[in-house]
Amino acid sequence: MNKAILGRITFKTIAYFICILLAVLSLLPFIIMAINATRSTPEIQQNAVSLIPSTHFDTNMDVLTGRMFNPFRGMINSLIISTSATLLTVYFSTLTAYALVAYNWRMRRPFFTLIMAVMMIPAQVSSIGFFHFMFRIGWTNNFLALIFPAVAAPVAVFFLRQYMLGALSMELVEAARIDGSSEFRTFNQVIIPIMKPAMATQAIFAFVASWNNLFIPSILLTRSNMMTLPIMVALLRGDAYRVELGAIYLGLALAVLPLLITYFIFSKYIVAGVALGGVKG
Repeated sequence: MNKAILGRITFKTIAYFICILLAVLSLLPFIIMAINATRSTPEIQQNAVSLIPSTHFDTNMDVLTGRMFNPFRGMINSLIISTSATLLTVYFSTLTAYALVAYNWRMRRPFFTLIMAVMMIPAQVSSIGFFHFMFRIGWTNNFLALIFPAVAAPVAVFFLRQYMLGALSMELVEAARIDGSSEFRTFNQVIIPIMKPAMATQAIFAFVASWNNLFIPSILLTRSNMMTLPIMVALLRGDAYRVELGAIYLGLALAVLPLLITYFIFSKYIVAGVALGGVKG
């Protein structure tokens, strides 16, 4: 009996040690990035990995804000685009998934097959045609060109449909209809509360994808006051003879900060969704 108890304690100790080690390894890149944001370029070139902060944060901030663009304006631009695109992606993808699950219409299966086929097409393939279309309707240097296309998100529709197949009870929908609720009221007041964990998960993915998007915004946004933060960070490399590594790390730290905040806001819904799935299983 003592050996069994000792074996369990040893197993738990090893498991906790491995989990702590993995957590430290996961956080280490962010820690190094934050520390390098306080170091100068020569210090980073001599020793790229350091756990001791330096005293060049103000200098890096002056370099970061002294270019032809304003990184804080870039952060606001990225927040406007990413937040709006995330809201559209989550709401309309959930609405589409609801139409695929709750309604039995003739073209439902071919429509879902089309969504699956669109998932296989890389964005770079259609980028030229997309740019020409935006140019013809006058949406270059316009945030709407990066916000409204988020309505069509095949990956989000697929994920939300799969979640809804197991989480949605059609009895609730029928009860709401019997009580005289309209279809949109049923969706907004009955379906959305059920789908919150899945919607929160897709909100994180959509926000991160929109925030880190560099290719499409770089060809649509050419004015310095409309550039997103990832574009500005990419422009910090400068020329081949003068690269301010400290300012680049500081710009990366500013770019990562909203992503971390978004995750912390929605993480409780993800945990709730995992717990819900475990209870149903």
